Amino acid sequence: MDSSILPVSEDPPRFESRFTEKLPGDPEKSNFTRVINGACYSEVYPTRVTAPRLVAYSPEVAELLDLSTAFCESHEFTEVMAGNRLLDGMTPYATCYGGHQFGNWAGQLGDGRAINLGERVNHRGERWMLQLKGAGPTPYSRSADGRAVLRSSVREFLCSEAMHHLGVPTTRALSLVTTGEEVLRDMFYDGNPGYEPGAIVCRVAPSFTRFGHFELLAARQEYELLKTFVDFTIQSDFPQLGVSSKSSYVALFEDVCRRTADMVVEWMRVGFVHGVMNTDNMSVLGLTIDYGPYGWLDDFDPNWTPNTTDAQGRRYRFGNQPHVALWNLAQLASALHPLIGESKPLEDALQGYNHRFETGWRNMMAAKLGLSRYEPATDATLIDDLHAVLTSTEIDMTIFFRKLAETKADTLTSNAASDTTLIGPLMSAYYAPEQLSPPVQEHAARWLRQYGGRLRQDGLSDTVRKERMNRVNPKYILRNYLVQLGIDRAEQGDTSLVQELLALSRQPYDEQPAMEHHAGKRPDWARQRPGCSMLSCSS
Repeated sequence: MDSSILPVSEDPPRFESRFTEKLPGDPEKSNFTRVINGACYSEVYPTRVTAPRLVAYSPEVAELLDLSTAFCESHEFTEVMAGNRLLDGMTPYATCYGGHQFGNWAGQLGDGRAINLGERVNHRGERWMLQLKGAGPTPYSRSADGRAVLRSSVREFLCSEAMHHLGVPTTRALSLVTTGEEVLRDMFYDGNPGYEPGAIVCRVAPSFTRFGHFELLAARQEYELLKTFVDFTIQSDFPQLGVSSKSSYVALFEDVCRRTADMVVEWMRVGFVHGVMNTDNMSVLGLTIDYGPYGWLDDFDPNWTPNTTDAQGRRYRFGNQPHVALWNLAQLASALHPLIGESKPLEDALQGYNHRFETGWRNMMAAKLGLSRYEPATDATLIDDLHAVLTSTEIDMTIFFRKLAETKADTLTSNAASDTTLIGPLMSAYYAPEQLSPPVQEHAARWLRQYGGRLRQDGLSDTVRKERMNRVNPKYILRNYLVQLGIDRAEQGDTSLVQELLALSRQPYDEQPAMEHHAGKRPDWARQRPGCSMLSCSS
């Protein structure tokens, strides 16, 4: 690794590293796989790559970091984002954590291919950690090479930014760089590995602290270090909680529960499925982190999981995400228990998660339906009946809600309107409209009349309701097949579709007539194609 410091002539960026300054590090400086006790991180440099090339960067994230366009389009920027050079103040390191994977304790995991560069402090005093994913092995890489391939890196780069513009709490992505090197991967875990183009994503977040950081220290009974780490987390990420104490530890957990509930509500709103909700993939800041085998609902299927590894148990299926989040929070509660000494405040906080999620989910569903507020007397049944309609046959979730916004209350409540008339505006959301049976049509029409009656009760005009619905129901999501098409082209050297999808994701609620071809249903050819339906953890 060429660790020379790269000077920047115009307003040199300031980087700091509170993590390495405040927490104990691994005394061993060599980079080899090992079990690391009594430390929160290991110093490690990115591995130099031969021919880095900038594929794309996010101007919005660059602005957050006070990085100029000229710098982001320079050779120096590409070198830094590839891990070949460092900026002043960058102190690269990988962190130590554990986690529960698919419900089982996995022991030490750690940043196996993620290397933190340091915190950028912008002109507003905000701190943003920069992290390279795919920049080479670390002491936590186990048997892996620490690299990432282009297909997974494109997916992470695009989805990080798409989720932000959708209004979902998320880590961000500054840049996507190809390395000029090939990476060996067994994409299907079938014993037939092949070489793929390598790439590196620069991820950005206030911090990358995970549930697993606390879990590993508690599992090892390193309680003094656990207290040190929790105190650091409060000071760095939750300063509003005040000085460290038993009450602030409880308040920290309560805050994490609230943030996690809010995040999962937003996932459900837009039809996002994380795919691998292990505790080491859960951020204490309530940010979506680690975009691996994620997916977006095309047809509404609560049992769908995008992860091939999860295909049998479907632990991380769309409809189970709220419950998995609660289970993960319970593991975090167990890790914090030694510092608090009693269970009740932690149990109360978990109940608070349930309440926060249920309230948030009901309000979210009312907003998706264009209602002024959630009314328990009518809307619980309305939403349950809608769920039955959406699962009665293949209906595209995203298109359904956008088209529902175009329905007219007068038509929905008209005694003269036939079932066919009522369903007409929604037909483009059905994957096989020609196969709709009479019972399915009758079921949908019956719900639409029920919905029309609720709209009359609400009293909003059709225009206002449509505006409200279109602010929470996106027209454009980062459909799996679209990203795969972008990957296909990028692997051949054409990154134009990646750029187009990045631009598309900036305005997901707007009509964007020039992008209309990206708003359609998943094509039939994409149903079973790898990358367009289910994905593995291979990256």
